[in-house]
Amino acid sequence: MTELIYGLMAVGALFVCVIPHEVAHGYVAWRLGDPTAKAAGRLTLNPIKHLDPIGSIVLPLGLLLLRRFTGFPIVFGWAKPIPVNPYYFRDTWSGMLYVSLAGPATNILMALFATAIGHGLVFLGVTNAYVLAFVALIVLLSLLLALFNLLPVPPLDGSKILAYFLPVRWRIALLRWEQFGFVIIFALLLLGGLQMVFQGAEAIAFRLVGIRWALLSRLWG
Repeated sequence: MTELIYGLMAVGALFVCVIPHEVAHGYVAWRLGDPTAKAAGRLTLNPIKHLDPIGSIVLPLGLLLLRRFTGFPIVFGWAKPIPVNPYYFRDTWSGMLYVSLAGPATNILMALFATAIGHGLVFLGVTNAYVLAFVALIVLLSLLLALFNLLPVPPLDGSKILAYFLPVRWRIALLRWEQFGFVIIFALLLLGGLQMVFQGAEAIAFRLVGIRWALLSRLWG
């Protein structure tokens, strides 16, 4: 499988994984009484509505180039964040807990669903490397997004989940770091601090995919 084809497939799989993650946030917020995302037309799987210039285009393409010249193993990114107004919720903190859990939970379910599809294809005798690799990428990137977003670093979902269990003054102190969140994330990325997340997602994906599927898709060998 050539690097170019793999890279394009990775970007396509990334869109498949990121958009439901964001829609899940908006849907749960809407069910809890917040109409903001629905009013903004964001409760849709139409990718145009969710494109973020940096997270959806610049970063994935930059990581593709990094992969090409340095062998960096992961291509990832994000969609435009779903607008959520927690003041619509009956309980602000519990509402944000449920909204924040919705994205990673959706990605975990997607990974399991894609795993079932992939094993079904292998069972039926489908051996097309590109088809199996694309499904395997959905498994891998779904897990990566779930684990990455569960990190307790503002503005990631994990910080809002953690905030629910902290005393109020600590919650506010944690969320004040949100303005520096992306700086912290990029610093961790460049310094290799997120390597455990990447390795963990890959290890779980490999266990789900299995040796036979991995060999057929030529992703891990």
